[in-house]
Amino acid sequence: MPRPFRFGVQANGAADRAAWVALARKAEDLGFSVLTTADHIRDQFAPTPALMAAADATTTLRVGTLVYANDFRHPAVLAMEAATLDLLSEGRLELGLGAGWMATDYEQTGIPLEPAGVRVDRLQEAVTVLKGLFGDGPVDFAGDHYTITGLEGTPKPVQRPHPPIMIGGGGPRVLRLAGREADIVGLNFNLAGGQIDASVGPDGTADRTAEKINWIRQAAGDRFDDIELHVRIHLAVVTDDRAALAEQLAPAFGLTPADALATPHSLAGTVDQIVDDLVAQRERLGISYIGLSADSMDAMAPVVARLVGT
Repeated sequence: MPRPFRFGVQANGAADRAAWVALARKAEDLGFSVLTTADHIRDQFAPTPALMAAADATTTLRVGTLVYANDFRHPAVLAMEAATLDLLSEGRLELGLGAGWMATDYEQTGIPLEPAGVRVDRLQEAVTVLKGLFGDGPVDFAGDHYTITGLEGTPKPVQRPHPPIMIGGGGPRVLRLAGREADIVGLNFNLAGGQIDASVGPDGTADRTAEKINWIRQAAGDRFDDIELHVRIHLAVVTDDRAALAEQLAPAFGLTPADALATPHSLAGTVDQIVDDLVAQRERLGISYIGLSADSMDAMAPVVARLVGT
């Protein structure tokens, strides 16, 4: 039986508190399950306090990161922040984690941008530390990147054994890590180049996504059926002529029009066509958690209303 659809909305800030609260409440009212924020050092809200404000303004809306960049915080600090957020939101946190990728985050701050393999290794250690600190008893850990000595994680999260952990990425190492460790896996382009441009488009085709899911499945083994697959939608447009739209926009994504319509990272067509596409995609790839941008909330509201929970 397929996993029910749910929808997240990605919003990284607002003009003021009133606008942020209104956005969170609107997402909840429209049937979105989760409000997520990115984690970049740029013009956006800091994730943790922003998510707490959103949770405080709503009653059922879950909140999460898409995703915390591991290089920006020691996992002992993040464990305390995340557990506090889960506690104060009464168990509504989804903890998204990633290895970090945006080159400007590193260039402008002086944080060293080490090779992807090093960042993924560090993320693996961070996940181990986080899970340990969310559990009971003092944690001892000695790795290549982190050392924890007799530390009891406090406070403890409401969700046990820990808030759902999402690991997102597009490369084989991080997706295999996600298959082993995550509750939710976020499928994305391979962003090893440090930016999103036309060169990443071919990495997001339907066939390429199926290959990525196979990496996850192989790493997950028997636990694969317990993993929720998420995809971030970068373009969502309701239109009566999606063929013309694809002809116009596909080159900017480095794709053919056919691949642009088939990629899991875009939605285009009438509401009926988009609904049918998402159902067919879930049947083929198992993707049931759909992440949309805040600027597409209104346009996609009829799709959410049709599919959420089904």
